[in-house]
Amino acid sequence: MINDQDFKELSDYNNETCVSIFIPTQRGGKEVLEEKNKKHLHSEWTQVKKKLKEKNVAEGNIEKIGKPIQELLDNRDFWRHQSDGLAIFSSSDFFKSFTIPVNFEAYHYISKEFYVKPLVPAMTGDGKFNILAIQLEDVNFYEASKYSIMPVEIDDLTPSRLEERVGFDYKEKALQFRTQGEGGEKTQFHGHGGSERDEKTEIKQFFRAVDQGLKDHLTKEKLPLVVICQDYLFPIYKDANTYNHLIDKVVPGNPNDTDMLGIHQKALEIAEPYLNENRDEKIEKYRELSKTENTTSAVTDIIPAVYQGKVDTLFIENRAEIWGEYNEDNMEVKLADNHENGNISLLNLAAKKTVEMGGKVYLVEHEFMPQKKSKMNALLRF
Repeated sequence: MINDQDFKELSDYNNETCVSIFIPTQRGGKEVLEEKNKKHLHSEWTQVKKKLKEKNVAEGNIEKIGKPIQELLDNRDFWRHQSDGLAIFSSSDFFKSFTIPVNFEAYHYISKEFYVKPLVPAMTGDGKFNILAIQLEDVNFYEASKYSIMPVEIDDLTPSRLEERVGFDYKEKALQFRTQGEGGEKTQFHGHGGSERDEKTEIKQFFRAVDQGLKDHLTKEKLPLVVICQDYLFPIYKDANTYNHLIDKVVPGNPNDTDMLGIHQKALEIAEPYLNENRDEKIEKYRELSKTENTTSAVTDIIPAVYQGKVDTLFIENRAEIWGEYNEDNMEVKLADNHENGNISLLNLAAKKTVEMGGKVYLVEHEFMPQKKSKMNALLRF
């Protein structure tokens, strides 16, 4: 999946011919067995090749651009491990592909730069959350966004299993429990006089140790925290928890019953309602300030403001486009009707530059745009 370093590399890259391809993909089922994802990429690449030839791109360059794409098409194992979308970036001396949990519409873009607009929201801070996958015998922690999931090493912060917290003689001296099975069934406790209350106390001690171990890490960004565990354990974890941004709904089940992409998919379903809060606040602020100099919906004003670092938040209409060019020396924007004659996507340009300058970017459906008459709205810092 994509991270900040990957995004910067894509944003900064320039070449005479850069190809960006986006396709929706299926995670499994009949479509995967019938190689629908693979056929979709083949179709997009066929269209791109035709356009490259029409642009008189040298045959040797087309071969260099297409070689890694063809290698993906021939890689059967690659197509068995897909998410909701595939993004490909290729030029004569560069290639990257990203499997991303975003259902892209099929799209390709040929220019001197890569088309990163669909990836921009993942880089702006909002949309990030943490995932804690916890069992009595295993603890795993992830940093995630709508677009990505990354495991975080926490062995030096928390106990990795219950016995590490309550003592390795726990089985002999207390409950002698059997660990969770492959099917995720509830742990069974067998005691020598140990009560259910004692069992919960031991588990709560373990969960409290995990909570305290993660405390400093969690409070750095104060992101929403999603827990995945067997549902009978979640009330005990909530009781032990001291973190203010724990989401009060669990992803039920044994985390070992799915892979990392599956964990991400399930956790995102829980977290998503909380991830748009900042965006909605910014939209409301734009509307409040809409008749002041702190907002603008004029493309010819927005792009120079982006380059001057004046844009706090940029709203871009999803599935929309504005073509043209920008002269940074005289801060002049020229609009065009199409992508021909060297024109570029001004929405792509504004989006990646806003991220570079520390602003936030939201892709917004038309009906939610603060100022619907324009495909780009900006909330200014000053």
